[in-house]
Amino acid sequence: MRRVVWVLGAMGFVAGMAWIATGGRGDGGLFADRVVAEETKGSKLPPLKVDRSAPLLLEALPDSLPVAEPAAPESKRMADNSACHVCHGTYDAEELALVHARENVGCVDCHGQSLAHRNDENNTTPPDKLYALDQIDQNCRDCHDTHDAPAQKVIARWQERCPEKKDPDALVCTDCHGQHRMAFRTVRWNKKTRELIVGDAPAAEKKTEGEMQ
Repeated sequence: MRRVVWVLGAMGFVAGMAWIATGGRGDGGLFADRVVAEETKGSKLPPLKVDRSAPLLLEALPDSLPVAEPAAPESKRMADNSACHVCHGTYDAEELALVHARENVGCVDCHGQSLAHRNDENNTTPPDKLYALDQIDQNCRDCHDTHDAPAQKVIARWQERCPEKKDPDALVCTDCHGQHRMAFRTVRWNKKTRELIVGDAPAAEKKTEGEMQ
């Protein structure tokens, strides 16, 4: 007798769960669909249709999720020399300036911010830092403490770039590296005193030999 009562109780429990799952009707859950249809009746939206045969999202996940690849390293930042190129546009592709810019070393790193120079429409204010011939090598050595070019390459470059210099002690870094000089200049300064040179530029340059680049 107890076994019969237990079986009947179990069957009642299953039937009750089925009744709850079907929305209180024995219609396989269609009651819930009809309620949604009634609520959307008269609206512009179509009635909601539930695909009960579709798997749950958790069931659709693969056995193992793909491992995210590490983010690619950011490209090396290039120095922004655009403020200087407003007037010195020829240095945009000049070898020495371009090589340094690619290493994020810009004009201001060697010549200072030079705000007064940049804002002077008369172009008579010198940059913050100027380098006379006898100061060039020392300033280059502040960052470049070695020179690993083979001797033959150095001599070939010397003969190509400045054959008029017979004394190797007269050579400076910029004789071989880049074209870091303006081919045409309307304003000149004494690189050591920072004074504006007025008058005939070639004559003034001869008088200040060794002080101008």
